[in-house]
Amino acid sequence: MNTKNFKIDNLQYCNWSKEIFEINNEAKLDAIHVTIAYHEDFNEVEKNIDVWNNHFKNFKDLIFHGKTFKDIEKAQKEKKTAVFFGFQNCSPIGDNIGLVEEIYKLGIVFMQLTYNNQSLLATGCYEENDSGVTRMGREVIKEMNRLGVVVDMSHSAEKSTLDAIKISSKPIAITHANPSFWFAAKRNKSNEVLKALAGSKGMIGLSLYPHHLKDKSNCTLENFCEMAAKTAELIGVKHIGIGSDLCIGHPNSVVEWMRNGKWTKTKDYGEGTSTDANFPKQPDWFKDARGFKNLEQGLKKVGFQETEVNDILGNNWYNFYRGINT
Repeated sequence: MNTKNFKIDNLQYCNWSKEIFEINNEAKLDAIHVTIAYHEDFNEVEKNIDVWNNHFKNFKDLIFHGKTFKDIEKAQKEKKTAVFFGFQNCSPIGDNIGLVEEIYKLGIVFMQLTYNNQSLLATGCYEENDSGVTRMGREVIKEMNRLGVVVDMSHSAEKSTLDAIKISSKPIAITHANPSFWFAAKRNKSNEVLKALAGSKGMIGLSLYPHHLKDKSNCTLENFCEMAAKTAELIGVKHIGIGSDLCIGHPNSVVEWMRNGKWTKTKDYGEGTSTDANFPKQPDWFKDARGFKNLEQGLKKVGFQETEVNDILGNNWYNFYRGINT
């Protein structure tokens, strides 16, 4: 168990720049998990990693590529941010299970089995029928377990998520979502899923993306923290972290890429309408990672002890990372 307190945001997808790296540094984030694939194939992922390697070279005083929990410790010691890679879809492996090992070699730590739609591995949360984890999905989960790539079910449907928890021999993660008892977005998770997740020693990262929040951009800090408290009552504080799903700095055209990728020639707005086609405004108390300070104060105000606040803001994710390759 760590003796120092870590701060970790386990999902960001920003328009990366020196300014954003400096904001994360100012927020004292020891680690972030970043999305490097939504709908890309393997070759496109390699190009995205080349971009990141340039970031690591150009901003080496602020960031470096994180691969294990020891890099979180290193980041805190050096006052930098360790950047961990993840996929929000399984598209980079296509129908080739051999590519799971190849993405592992590239430093991928998290991979979602699906992004909203049916994939070769599982069913996404926007599909009408949830057939669960597929035959290939079972084999890919076993391979991910063997290598130490975390199964992420943030955008997956109910049965598929429960299947993944049951099939995986290692704890899975829901890196960015909220409980549906608080707000019934399709992406948010049921009590049954949350209990199964905690029972298997998994983690959920509570999301600050307005489409996942009650009252969306107008969600209050107190309301969010009260939700965290009720979630802790349901599954225990040790299974809760932050996965903000920050998407700051992007043009609105990126929303279309995230939702529509290469799979449709028409516009698909998910749960919303064309009026929701743009990035939503962040709540005033979490415009960027510096909002972690507000979260710290808000969580204490709703009754969390200081040690519990530290767990939610980073220590729980740190301990999860410690367990990935053991």
